[in-house]
Amino acid sequence: MTALYGCPTGVDLSLRALRRHPDRTAFAWDGGALTYAGAWSLIGRMQAAMAAAGLTKGMRIALLSANRADAWCAGVAAQALGLISTWLHPIGSLDDHLDVLDDGEIEALVIDAQNYRDRGGELAASRPGLKCVFTIGSANYGRDLLAAADAAGEASPRSAAGPDDLSSLAYTGGTTGKSKGAIRRHASWTAVTTSILANFELPPQPRYLAVAPITHVAGTKVLPSLMLGGTVHLLKGFDPERVLATIQRERINMTLLVPTMIYVLLDHPTLARTDLSSLELLMYGASPMSPTRLVEGLQRIGPVFSQLYGQTEGYPLSVLHKADHDPARPELFASCGHPVADVEIRLLDDDLREVAPGAAGEICARGPQIMEQYWKRPQQTDETLKGGWLHTGDIARADERGYLYIVDRKKDMIVTGGFNVFPREVEDVLTSHPDVAMAAVIGVPDPKWGEAVTALVVPKPGASPDAQALTQLVKDRKGAAQAPKRVEFVDALPLTAVGKVDKKVLRARFWAGQERMVG
Repeated sequence: MTALYGCPTGVDLSLRALRRHPDRTAFAWDGGALTYAGAWSLIGRMQAAMAAAGLTKGMRIALLSANRADAWCAGVAAQALGLISTWLHPIGSLDDHLDVLDDGEIEALVIDAQNYRDRGGELAASRPGLKCVFTIGSANYGRDLLAAADAAGEASPRSAAGPDDLSSLAYTGGTTGKSKGAIRRHASWTAVTTSILANFELPPQPRYLAVAPITHVAGTKVLPSLMLGGTVHLLKGFDPERVLATIQRERINMTLLVPTMIYVLLDHPTLARTDLSSLELLMYGASPMSPTRLVEGLQRIGPVFSQLYGQTEGYPLSVLHKADHDPARPELFASCGHPVADVEIRLLDDDLREVAPGAAGEICARGPQIMEQYWKRPQQTDETLKGGWLHTGDIARADERGYLYIVDRKKDMIVTGGFNVFPREVEDVLTSHPDVAMAAVIGVPDPKWGEAVTALVVPKPGASPDAQALTQLVKDRKGAAQAPKRVEFVDALPLTAVGKVDKKVLRARFWAGQERMVG
């Protein structure tokens, strides 16, 4: 008997959206545009080209591209064929990419030849066993997917994948160790899309500026934008002047940025001269934002901020809506919001017991947007999904209204002189100083304290904050145990590929040769 209760796949939703508004502009970029009908046709022809090359349902394909409309279409075409897709991070290293190809047992590649010709050549040459290498544009290796799509002639796209079929193998950011592959089925990605539409306050017809890579979290807003009949404006990388100019010129009403990008915009001289009146929604996530800088953003950009919380293994999990960004209630600026409507969240201790009200516990979640498992890592899967809950590794408290306040990453907690110090709390105090742009707090080995609280601080342009004054500020606000034993000023902080401060890199310098792992 045919099941009555199922759901469309992301491919189904994509094709449905593209057919609904054929004459509208789906994607726009500097020097070009693609209509809804054009995207629908290109997906069909790419799907036919992939099938002609021998790619079949269940094979694993990796894609490497900058923000391009044809690359997005290639991803949809691959999933329509029933392939399991993996997006390589655009700023990942060669070793990172090779590790993913090996770990994911990748059988085919799609390379953006305009932006990654050399890297694609290195990957293809290093893995001669690949069944097929496609390039978007011509290269001296592989097959030109655009030319093959043209040769295929008109071909209507058709989805060969059902909701219970495997859809993607997405690799984590690696902030707490080696990157792991999270497996999802098509039904899970449908849940992600519908959750975004239900919970994120998107404009009725988005003009979405995709700045961060659409291969990752920024890409989860592409399909919802198209389902609402909007246009996705694509930028290849973050350039503050281009971002501001595009918002003004194209009357952008929605974008997504990581906090480090927002800080750069706030410190950029062009901001004061830019008309941002069209902007209705500025989503931020990937890492917490300094409450002080958030207030500055509200004053200078407007009441358009919305915080999103989740991770590769489960997204979205919570949201702090625009109305929650109220200067009259500044305590909420430290919150990551309340759970989205379609996920259940509890704060649990190490024995899977719910913590007392107001106490700190690990954010654990379950819902349709949670991954199925880690690829080839049964032990880590069991640990992460222990007791039927996704264990996020984030420690939080909840207030009486259910708003979550992340104290810190479980693995980032510092034990100094017998006291537990959560770096996030110290970082928020440091960035409240008017001369501080960014701060990262880590524990470093110390013969007296076990771990010494150490702050690495990026001053604002032209500022020269005093280390002793910063230490005293933390002492006054949080107490002597949390005050840094050392403050070091740096020009910049290392970032992971998804824009988070890479504390593994920071800790490595201090923990080299020590027994404790720096991950």
